[in-house]
Amino acid sequence: MKSAGILRTNPDFRRYWLSSTLSTLGSQLSLLAFPLLVLSIGGSAAQAGTVATCSMVTRTLLRLPAGQLADRLDRRMIMVGTDLVRLVALASIPLASGMGELGQTHLLCVAIVEGAATALFSPAATIAVRDVVPEKDLTDALSRSQTAMASSSLIGPFLGGWLFTLDPILPFAVDAASYGVSAVLLLRMGTLPSRKLADSERDNRLTAGLRWLTHQRALLAALLFAAGINIVSAAAQTTMVVTLRQSGAGGAAIGAVMACAGVGGLLGAAAAPWLIKRNPAGRMFLLIGTVWALGLAVFSATTQPWAIGPVLVVVVFFSPPAGIVVGRAILVLAPRDLLGRVSTATGLLMAGLASAGPVIAGSFVDSMGGSRTWLVLAGAAAVVTVISSVPLLRETSLDATGDGDGPGSPGPEAAVPPSADRPTEEPLPERTVPEDAGPAGPVTAPPAPRRGTDVG
Repeated sequence: MKSAGILRTNPDFRRYWLSSTLSTLGSQLSLLAFPLLVLSIGGSAAQAGTVATCSMVTRTLLRLPAGQLADRLDRRMIMVGTDLVRLVALASIPLASGMGELGQTHLLCVAIVEGAATALFSPAATIAVRDVVPEKDLTDALSRSQTAMASSSLIGPFLGGWLFTLDPILPFAVDAASYGVSAVLLLRMGTLPSRKLADSERDNRLTAGLRWLTHQRALLAALLFAAGINIVSAAAQTTMVVTLRQSGAGGAAIGAVMACAGVGGLLGAAAAPWLIKRNPAGRMFLLIGTVWALGLAVFSATTQPWAIGPVLVVVVFFSPPAGIVVGRAILVLAPRDLLGRVSTATGLLMAGLASAGPVIAGSFVDSMGGSRTWLVLAGAAAVVTVISSVPLLRETSLDATGDGDGPGSPGPEAAVPPSADRPTEEPLPERTVPEDAGPAGPVTAPPAPRRGTDVG
């Protein structure tokens, strides 16, 4: 079944896909508008980076508890509730602005509240794709989700910059509305419940996901590589916005440049199935690091939007295929009762260091200028790539999680070797929820719409 067929025949996946597309589009609007708004009300580059860092730190601190909640509670209610919390948080910005009370403290509080809600939403939203999409169709389903996120990344920054030029508050109002629509769609989304485990079989420890990951050598090597690249990516985003602003670029021009990341992501998502079938996972991750290092070095030599945009397309191109490889490996290999905690442990490894990226970038730009900051980031990407090269080239087990027709891909059955870490699961029964039926049973969703640029 191709991804278009999944959207046509699977109503729950279609509802999620529409929800995530709208929500991610709204998130992209405010993602660009947040640092611009801080700068427009008199904040410094370091303060603009601090707002983003506080949101990322909050998400990092709550990742493990959020994963445990997703493994134990009604995931549909977690997702709907956190969408409503984010709606209220984002809507408070236009309200405070209209009352003349908008300031740095208010924006910081919004960033923290939204970060906490996103932390709770993400693990619950990660699990449903494993329940509503057959294993053989996971690559196509994840490619469709990546395409939706890339399309939003393409349209969102340009639209956000344009809306910001009309009214600095408008992007936040649209983002708030997107969360409201997402909540309505998720209320109508149902999935079949997974097999219930007895308390004696269930690992209820907060760190169960991290413990499981420590036994997955290939996956752990890829995640540690992604963690290093992600701190560079998070820092690069803030550096890009601040340096372009300081060079005199307007909101629309900055939005157009940031939209080039969406072009690269969209092209990469479209090419992902072909690339995954023909390239070992280790080679793909190493190529990402090399391209990042070279691309960031180019950014140090120019502040011209027309020159930066095409390079950004190439830099981002390989991120969607890598994300699909990691996401599919987790969904196929992780025990069903640990998926929430494994997904948050994965996010913790990939994004823990990245939470410091924006504030570090802002401080570097303030102290040494944009050009030297880009060179520091390029050097960091190169170091991460060199250090990771040996284990990633030696490990080939991630290649066995393909769809069976690529090099080193024996098929889904061979991709899931029996082990003590993975209890035998009962096969899911055929779906009986009609297309127009309301929610039925525990509800989950595929990988959540995400702010930022995590590789994995």
